[in-house]
Amino acid sequence: MWDAQVVAIRKATAGDVESIQALVERAYDRYVPRIGLRPGPMDADYGALVEAGLVFVVGDPEIVGVIVLRRVDEHLLVENVTVDPARQAEGLGRALLRFGEDEARRLGISEMRLYTHELMRENIDLYGRLGWEEYDRRAENRFARVFFRKRLPEA
Repeated sequence: MWDAQVVAIRKATAGDVESIQALVERAYDRYVPRIGLRPGPMDADYGALVEAGLVFVVGDPEIVGVIVLRRVDEHLLVENVTVDPARQAEGLGRALLRFGEDEARRLGISEMRLYTHELMRENIDLYGRLGWEEYDRRAENRFARVFFRKRLPEA
C-alpha cells in the first residue's frame, strides 16, 4: 500500500506534461464507451495546469499517478485524480487524496470537494468508503456529475 508520507509526490514540471496526458488517456479511455463522451480530464490543458502549479505527480521518469488541486472559494477542489490502470488497487489513489488533504491543511482550508460522472460507480463507491460525503447530483457541461465533499479535522 502507498502512504502519502512515504511515496514521492512532487509538483509536476513542464517536462511531465506529455506523460501526464498519456496517463490520463490510458486511465479514462475505458470510460468513454460507458458514458458516451470523453471525461473532462481527458481534454484538460495540462500544460496550463502545470504552469499554474496545480498538478502533482508520482513517478519519475514514468508518471503513474496525478492529482490536480485548485482552490475554489473556501475549499480545495480535486479536479482530477488519476492512477495508471496497471497500478490500480495498490493504494496510490488513496495516497494522492491524502496528499490533497495535507495540502488543504497547509493552505488553511478545512473542506475538500471533488466530483465524478454518475456512471463511474466504482469511483462513487470508493469515495464513500474513504469518508467523502455526497452532497449533490446534477448535469453540468453535458456531464451527469456526482459531487462529494470532505470536511477535514484539524491537524
